[in-house]
Amino acid sequence: MAKIEKVELLMVDLAPKVKRTDAIQSFVSQETPVVIVTDSDGATGAGYSYTIGTGGSSVMRLLADHLAPRIIGQDADRIEAIWRDLEFYTHATTIGAITAIALAAIDTALWDLRARKMGCRSGNSPAALPIAGRSTPPKAAGCISTSRR
Repeated sequence: MAKIEKVELLMVDLAPKVKRTDAIQSFVSQETPVVIVTDSDGATGAGYSYTIGTGGSSVMRLLADHLAPRIIGQDADRIEAIWRDLEFYTHATTIGAITAIALAAIDTALWDLRARKMGCRSGNSPAALPIAGRSTPPKAAGCISTSRR
């Protein structure tokens, strides 16, 4: 199986068109940490998560300093095993949002990588995702549509 060779990180700061509020808070920006994973076959997958204006720089430091280096060389198909390893590795901070947001960005990047390698569509076309819940895809693995058409 293809190994993870490179992890790129970037932060996108999205300002909502109108001020967003709820009963306890308001925010004027959505910080969006983006993770791009490249495997030894040259395939890429992108994932992201977001904050509502605070904590994005902390998520990026956790990704850059601890999580991204840890997944280099790992088998990109072992998504659940990678997640469990990262969750255990960060067990002292796992309760908090910063860790959960960082883990989500890596997790979605790995699932996107798998979906792209399987030929599943994404973007504005009807979405399709790989069959989930397995460390390795079944022999007849295909994509399942998430479109509501």
